[in-house]
Amino acid sequence: MKSMTELSESLSAQFRDLNGIHPGLWPIAPRLLCAIGTMIVVLGGGWYFYWSGQFDELNRGQQEEVTLKEGYKSKIQQSINLEGLRKQKVQVGLFVSALEKQLPSKAEMDALLSDITQAGLGRGLQIEMFKPGQAVPKDYYAELPIDVKASGSFHDMGAFASDVAHLSRIVTLNNLNVNTGKDGVLTLDVVAKTFRYLDPEEVASQKKAAKGAKK
Repeated sequence: MKSMTELSESLSAQFRDLNGIHPGLWPIAPRLLCAIGTMIVVLGGGWYFYWSGQFDELNRGQQEEVTLKEGYKSKIQQSINLEGLRKQKVQVGLFVSALEKQLPSKAEMDALLSDITQAGLGRGLQIEMFKPGQAVPKDYYAELPIDVKASGSFHDMGAFASDVAHLSRIVTLNNLNVNTGKDGVLTLDVVAKTFRYLDPEEVASQKKAAKGAKK
């Protein structure tokens, strides 16, 4: 077997005096090295000009596939829960409809105010003041405060509060203040608040005012 020194000398000799000689006539070692270099250049050029773009496109396609699969799974889950969501929508609609019936319209406010007054008179209270205040518009409803002053027994006042709570419309009693007079008769000062729907014109006006405030 040849020693490493002899092998090295043999390879070095194959690379000497190659100028002017056709590459096809070169010894085996230079030809192999030249072929390997050419292959590297060809593969590098192919990667840079052709394959790299295809790999990028393949990666984008794989990412899009993952996104589509996730979207498909989400839609399948929604379709499974669709019937339950429809039932919930119906229930919410019924609940909202029930709440809407507790809010009077502008035209029904006079009747509601009369109901509050009658609740006090029906319990034997002496209504000394019943003064509706300025309506406070909200997003889709208006809040109407009413200053009420009445006198009577403690039992009658409690019954009046209970009757107001059981009215078909929403009425709340706020800032209750009970004082005892010289003759022992109790005087009730309270702010009754009720709520009503805004008419479509009032809702439009509210939205217009809100836009103007934002500007």
